[in-house]
Amino acid sequence: MSLEDTELKIGNTSFKGVYIAILFSLATTLGGGVWTASSLYSRLEAVEALAIPDIVPLEEKVLLIEQELTANDVSQLQGKLAELGVNLKTIAEQQEKLLLIKDKVSDMEQKVIAMETTVKKAELITERLTKFDGEVTIVKREIQEIWDGMDYLSNPLK
Repeated sequence: MSLEDTELKIGNTSFKGVYIAILFSLATTLGGGVWTASSLYSRLEAVEALAIPDIVPLEEKVLLIEQELTANDVSQLQGKLAELGVNLKTIAEQQEKLLLIKDKVSDMEQKVIAMETTVKKAELITERLTKFDGEVTIVKREIQEIWDGMDYLSNPLK
């Protein structure tokens, strides 16, 4: 049985197989188009049914953020960060120098303490020498007086 031999009789009209095939393909194409249009229409209705929020507050927030960024000069932030990095490096170098100076000051303090001890010892020795000098002067005077007394005793008329 071929498509050319096939025939369909509806009422007093007969349809040949080729016409039936063409009619069937047109009918399925039209049905597919109607189904696609219906699907598209239902999707559009679903999108329209969605409530779109008011974006005015969001726009205001975006404008405020832009103003703050402009006011804070964020575009210059990279340069400022580089400058801060250089400053930090300089501070670290200065701190190293200060630590060296601190060590030197500590050494000097120890030397000053040693010198103060030496000065105290020298003052004590000087004080003792002064006292000793006074005692030697007294002893010399006494010795001189003893010699004078012995001279007088050996030659009282003189």
